[in-house]
Amino acid sequence: MSRTARTALAAACAAASLALAGCGGTGGGAGGAGSSTLNIATMTLPQSLDPAVATGSALPYFQAVYDTLIKREPDGRFSPMLATEWTYNADRTELALTLREGVEFADGSPFDGAVVKANLERFQKGGGASAKWLAGLEKVEVADASHVTLELKQPDPALEFYLSDAPGLMANPKRFAQGDSIRTTPDGTGPYRLDKTRTTVGTKWAYQRNTHHWGKELPYKNITISFFDNETAITNGIKTGQVNAALLQTADQQIAVESDPKVRTQKQEIDFQGLLLFDRDGKLTPALRDPRVRQALNYAVDRDTMLDRIRQKRGRITSQVFGPETRAYDKKLDTYYTHNPAKGRELFKEAGYANGFTLKLPRIAAIVNDALAASLQSDFKAIGVKLVWDTLDGATAVQKVFKDRAYSGMVMNMGQPASDWAAANDLVTPGAFNMFGTTDAETRKLLPRIQTGTAAEARTAARALDEHLVRDGWFVPFYRMSYLHVSDGTVKIAPQSGMAVPSIYNYAPVN
Repeated sequence: MSRTARTALAAACAAASLALAGCGGTGGGAGGAGSSTLNIATMTLPQSLDPAVATGSALPYFQAVYDTLIKREPDGRFSPMLATEWTYNADRTELALTLREGVEFADGSPFDGAVVKANLERFQKGGGASAKWLAGLEKVEVADASHVTLELKQPDPALEFYLSDAPGLMANPKRFAQGDSIRTTPDGTGPYRLDKTRTTVGTKWAYQRNTHHWGKELPYKNITISFFDNETAITNGIKTGQVNAALLQTADQQIAVESDPKVRTQKQEIDFQGLLLFDRDGKLTPALRDPRVRQALNYAVDRDTMLDRIRQKRGRITSQVFGPETRAYDKKLDTYYTHNPAKGRELFKEAGYANGFTLKLPRIAAIVNDALAASLQSDFKAIGVKLVWDTLDGATAVQKVFKDRAYSGMVMNMGQPASDWAAANDLVTPGAFNMFGTTDAETRKLLPRIQTGTAAEARTAARALDEHLVRDGWFVPFYRMSYLHVSDGTVKIAPQSGMAVPSIYNYAPVN
């Protein structure tokens, strides 16, 4: 899903699909067939409901109350929302938006061009995890109430994607001057409004239909999103009808619900799990500067066994970080690195590390369970790496990983957006997941071509970048994980392209 220096545990949950242990919570009330309430369970916790710090995997909390400029359909197509039309100029450095008229916030303030300008500039400067997505925005020109133009420093192939995600959320600017109140009292034009009387921040958020919403009514009068700290509780909630819909990531819980005839399930392959190497310049672990060492780590991992035993074959092994929906994806690269510890030891010897080295990585139990921790330790030991796990709780993980930059890498679950540039911008350009700002001649050559080239040039460059990252061992991916959308039998769920969690628009009652 759920993407990042953070000031709170919640943000880590959201940014990197980090289902962090220690995020406490309980479930909501029953919905059931024909109910007007949809109860969604999640293991993602929002940092706040201020759209300036929103991130993709926490998007459903925000979608309930904030419309985005552009809507992203389940299959990834873009359709009108608050922007009814959008057109690029010839060199794609200006995106002209026509805005929906007659849309108002709860206090009667109109949605207009000034609102768009205020929100985009605030998001860009707000310091949220996804703020860099608008780094290329030069300025917002407001022609009149219903027409704005986004002027870019250079073309951004993922801009429509971003405007359908966190940067596109539109809030009432009158609230920006009222301190932090928008963190808990959101003010948007969306299909629901937060019901604070039934909301317990940190545990359960309750929304009721916005009867003044400009758009088509969604099928449920009320939605609740409840935070859980473990999937066993979610599974029990689904089986008993206390939870209507949820996403299950772990194989054990997926198996547990599949035996229940009442439960509806739908698979989606979206996130990959793997070791993100941050320290490719060797600042903390000098050995990682040598590509042969990074390649050796890839040869050390027994992906087939890990997938069989840890994921119960629920997923596909891969050596690449680009997903199948991207143009960069090359099926052959899924099996580029085979399990070959002898090759790994040979590469270590060539690189001058025949005696190995010690690698300390953070471990968050919700992501790295005991089986995965032991498997990786054993695989790395076979080529001479002493893997030391530094177990963190949620409260310390964000500080040590993203702010202190205390580790050379981290095992994560990462989403795979359909946009080549969105994927490259997340993982390869300097930022949260390239926190030491690693670059090389090949990435400096290819990234601009993906960003500003013609469609053919961008496709060729994306394929070349994917292959370069794999061959150079920028990452140690294990497998793409098969997730399971589940409901108590009363809800149809449409998986969402580019997100592990469905948009709130993707739920409907069964008959």
